[in-house]
Amino acid sequence: MIGLIGSGNMARALALGWDEPVLCTDALHERAEALAEATGGEALQGNGALADRAEIVVLCHKPAQLREVAEQVGGRAKAVVSILGATPLADVRDAYGDTPVVRMLPSTPVEVREGVIAHARDPRADRDLEARAKELFGRVGRVVTLEDKQIDVAMGLMSSAPAYMALVAEAQIDAGVRFGVPADVAAEMVVQTMAGTARLLQHRDHDTLAVRREVTSPGGSTAKGLAALERHGVRTAFDAAMEALQS
Repeated sequence: MIGLIGSGNMARALALGWDEPVLCTDALHERAEALAEATGGEALQGNGALADRAEIVVLCHKPAQLREVAEQVGGRAKAVVSILGATPLADVRDAYGDTPVVRMLPSTPVEVREGVIAHARDPRADRDLEARAKELFGRVGRVVTLEDKQIDVAMGLMSSAPAYMALVAEAQIDAGVRFGVPADVAAEMVVQTMAGTARLLQHRDHDTLAVRREVTSPGGSTAKGLAALERHGVRTAFDAAMEALQS
């Protein structure tokens, strides 16, 4: 059985995507109880008790709690998967000593099994645990292996990105409403277009230029819209968001 230490949004997204009972804890026990109820699992009072019973302990708590939780779990965990942002693999390994550790970073679309999960390459990893973690997280999305130092960069591309994409959709919907399209109709058109474009880009091997060119006639309305987006700094805004995450 999988054990989740921390029952916040990402823990909930993972558990719902796995669609199986989980053991869970949280600083707010009511939140753990809600997650247990949603999955048919069990909310436990202590992290140590969870570690005793779980096959794999997934760290979903706040990064600042790394040492505190490690002291509670100690040598009781059989294996640990960290999904903590801004927490290098070396720090997790140092906190957990001889316990096998793997680092993964998921995105919230794992809830609907459409997530991206960044896996930190680790020559020292326990291969059985690494394979088990890749299989487990691969059920809810696409696993991409990167160097550990690149994981926090990946955060800006896939872990924080659902918020960015939601903001882009919201901005488009609001623009449509300002020009007279009913909000529910604008939302349906924008969200479906985003989903369809994502699938089209996958079908075209991620060739963003080709997809843009297919709908951009010289001097046409799409060309004018793209020019306006460039003029108002859409690329600069995303660069700034990435830089903000690294600071």
